[in-house]
Amino acid sequence: MAFDQGLAFRIEEILTDTPGLITKKMFGGVGYLVNGNMACGVSQNALIVRLSMDDYPAAMLKPFTRKFDMTGREMRGWILVDPPGLEDDKDLYTWVRIGINYAASLPPK
Repeated sequence: MAFDQGLAFRIEEILTDTPGLITKKMFGGVGYLVNGNMACGVSQNALIVRLSMDDYPAAMLKPFTRKFDMTGREMRGWILVDPPGLEDDKDLYTWVRIGINYAASLPPK
């Protein structure tokens, strides 16, 4: 399955110099892990963002977000942000930082 490599490039520019960062092929796209914990990624043309359960309900109310349900069941604590919500570099940066900050708060794997 193909994924938006342009989006991946934009994310990688944001993540330059992120300590403990690993890039890994996953979900038919690419994932970005901090200290072994997935923070964000690209699946098809959407951004995957991992966030706290406390932040999840508010994130689902934001424009262009939707549930992440690769297996047919909702994965709470993970959202997808569709392309219209990523057109502005500031918006992309904000979503990526949410994922990075949450992953960095978890114990290393």
